[in-house]
Formats: sequence, C-alpha cells, structure tokens
Amino acid sequence: MRTTFMANENNIERKWLVVDAEGLRLGRLASEVAAILRGKHKPTYTPHADTGDNVIVINAEKIELSGNKLNDKMYYRHTGHPGGIKERNANEMRTNYPEQMIELAIKGMLPKGPLGRKMGKKLHVFRGSEHNHQAQKPEVYELRG
Repeated sequence: MRTTFMANENNIERKWLVVDAEGLRLGRLASEVAAILRGKHKPTYTPHADTGDNVIVINAEKIELSGNKLNDKMYYRHTGHPGGIKERNANEMRTNYPEQMIELAIKGMLPKGPLGRKMGKKLHVFRGSEHNHQAQKPEVYELRG
C-alpha cells in the first residue's frame, strides 16, 4: 500500500538560490520569493513543514514600483512611546533602506507564527551585486515574469 509523502527535517534537501532584483516589480518578486521560501516550487511541498530553499536577493536598490507608488506608498513603524509613529514613503525606503523594503514585502507573504519566522530566516537581501554567501555555491534563479 502506498502512503502520502510527508516531508520533515530529516528528508529535506535545501538549495541556495540567487535572485537579481534589478528591473523587477516589488510585488511580483516578493510573491515568487515567498513561494520559494515556503517550498511550493517543489513536488515535496508539505504545508506544516519548512521545505523551502534559501534565497539571496541582490541589487535590492534597483527594484521598481508601478504607478505613483514611489511617492504615495507609506511605510509605518512605531517606537513604542506615546506619539511615536514614524512614516517613510517608498522612495525614501528604496533610497536608504532597500533591503528592509524587500524583506517587509516578502515576510508579509509568509505564514504568521513560528513556521513563518523560520522561513523568513532563510531570506538574505543585499544592496548591490555582491553577497557573502559564495561558499554555499548558490544557483542563479530566473523569475517567471
């Protein structure tokens, strides 16, 4: 009798993939990278297990946004003190904090809770085309878009 395959920590093979963000739209990049981090591109995908690959995103500062989002899209955070809400528009984020901008977009598409936080740790975003994960021999991954 054949049983359904269930992945667990012992039988998962993880690869390292490099994604070049130059000229790509933020949302399309984020949705595909989130699917890779979850493992949905593999036939061994199991919803309750972390079956995804490690992803390195390079050229974070060259990401594109459609329409007038550079000026209209706002990012908010709170310091924890009364009246401590801080806001930045997307242009300021892309100029000064492009890594954080991409991480926020991708991590927002991952599951919430301990499993999603574990998946988020496999994301590595870098400004420019250099990264410090050459020892893992990452493969270049072309996004469908």
